Amino acid sequence: MRKIVSIVFILLNLSVASAQKLITRNGEIKFEASMPTFEEISGTNNTASCIFDKSTGDIAVLALIKGFKFKSPLMEEHFNENYMESDKFPKATFKGKVLSFDASKTSGTYDVEGDLTIHGVTKKIKSKVSFTNANKKMSCSFSVKPQDYGIEIPSLVKNKIAQNIKIVLDFDLQAK
Repeated sequence: MRKIVSIVFILLNLSVASAQKLITRNGEIKFEASMPTFEEISGTNNTASCIFDKSTGDIAVLALIKGFKFKSPLMEEHFNENYMESDKFPKATFKGKVLSFDASKTSGTYDVEGDLTIHGVTKKIKSKVSFTNANKKMSCSFSVKPQDYGIEIPSLVKNKIAQNIKIVLDFDLQAK
């Protein structure tokens, strides 16, 4: 009997622990690098992965660089080959923590900080993250400078690309 009680207790703990983790494999990341009066430079990736642990606030995001799609196939090719070197640096990641997350609230805005890795370079970032819909919808935005991540912009097009690139994340999370 004692063995059965122990097994039930372990199973209950496992189900509670897994209920604390939310995940998606089809999150959306958009970036905007356009300058006024020049061609639109933006891409969207609808295959980003995210896992968020409500009990600890830990968060991890992964996006494959080749997953970004553009209006122009030529722009997509230049993005992957000339700027992001996606064969050499195939992914971007964020590993961090949502600070003071309160799982008892169904929505809220929190500080998030962690390590963003793009183009093989890791930098600490801080931003705000919003949760809605019983904490299952997550949105975050921040800006990065290409030169901070070793991304070289040729002088010929330097004035056509924003110095600060806006990145927006939107994730619909599901219980794991």
